[in-house]
Amino acid sequence: MKIYLVGGAVRDKLMGFTPTERDWVVVGARSQDLESLGYKQVGKDFPVYLHPKTHEEYALARTERKTKPGYKGFTVHASPEVTLHEDLERRDLTINAIAEDEHGELIDPFGGIKDIDNKILRHVSPAFAEDPVRILRLARFAARFSHLGFSVAPETNELMKTMVANGEVDALVPERVWKEMERALAMPTPQRFFEILRGCGALERLFPELEALYGVPQPEQHHPEVDTGVHTMLVLEQAARLSDDTQVRFAALVHDLGKGITPQDEWPKHKEHEEKGVELVENLCKRYRVPNDYRDLAVHVTRYHLHYHRAMEMKASTILKLLQNIDAFRKPQRFERFLLACEADARGRTGFENRQCPQSELLRQALKAATSENAKTLVDKGFTGKKLGDELYRLRVLAIKHVVQSFIAPI
Repeated sequence: MKIYLVGGAVRDKLMGFTPTERDWVVVGARSQDLESLGYKQVGKDFPVYLHPKTHEEYALARTERKTKPGYKGFTVHASPEVTLHEDLERRDLTINAIAEDEHGELIDPFGGIKDIDNKILRHVSPAFAEDPVRILRLARFAARFSHLGFSVAPETNELMKTMVANGEVDALVPERVWKEMERALAMPTPQRFFEILRGCGALERLFPELEALYGVPQPEQHHPEVDTGVHTMLVLEQAARLSDDTQVRFAALVHDLGKGITPQDEWPKHKEHEEKGVELVENLCKRYRVPNDYRDLAVHVTRYHLHYHRAMEMKASTILKLLQNIDAFRKPQRFERFLLACEADARGRTGFENRQCPQSELLRQALKAATSENAKTLVDKGFTGKKLGDELYRLRVLAIKHVVQSFIAPI
């Protein structure tokens, strides 16, 4: 029995990162061998065991054979006869198919070290095409490593195109798509996830609402980049600069979906695209079972991002209505996320990347001023019923008006 460190831990060490978790492969052993040593099996489909003390994952060396469409259509074979080479060959990318033995020696049969040096994401073998999840994983690795200069090998991109044409991505289940997407949104360059999917044709299959944005023009005086799809990726890039919060990044990604259904005879304007986009966002979230907190923020940003952009021009009563509509009084943390996503939208335009956004501070101060006027104080003064509501409204509008005036004509 021989044990090797494999996968991400080896890759990350070679790239100068501190591994967050370690995975091991065991060659020349049977299930009963590990169980006799106190290892506990986890999962039903694969021979994976937890170490009795470290609780790290140890997997028996295995091979996989495609038996039906989809990412679950595999027969797994694990036995003492499966070699390390065979186990590494079934992995997705060469940079993930490197092993390290107990002496620190590296086993790299597929050129993963060279690909790390050359900053290439390349499939290990034609077996890559058997699992559509690998397209999502590769796109996620691109989102993680693109800022370091990594790119996708041309032959790997061609293979992914073939997979898409063969309908492999159509077999992906919603939960797995969302899981990979959410992880990609947390990466340094999340826009690369969607650009890679588009480059192989998978974006149109998985996220047709995003694909529909490409080729749709916007007024050049406001959007020098013109193309709405390009704008969307710029917005996501800016959201990643502004915040690590994946909810903010998701809202930034989907905020302009309504522009994808604007009739061509109305281009480059997009009348009511905010409200039209809400249904598209809700449908996308329903399709991939996106958590409610992601959906709710995305809907608010989609519906009210133009209100944000016009905040400096709005009346105090309109600002109060906006704060009420997005439930800013009860959910101030989500309100802050709303401001970040909208600021990313303002900056996600060619030449506007470092634009100042005083709207954020105006709305933030407006909420603070309006919150200082509360119902309890008025109740103590004897206000009740409709008079209570009317007086609270009047005082909040007045408080916001003072904030607006200070921004227009600062002392």
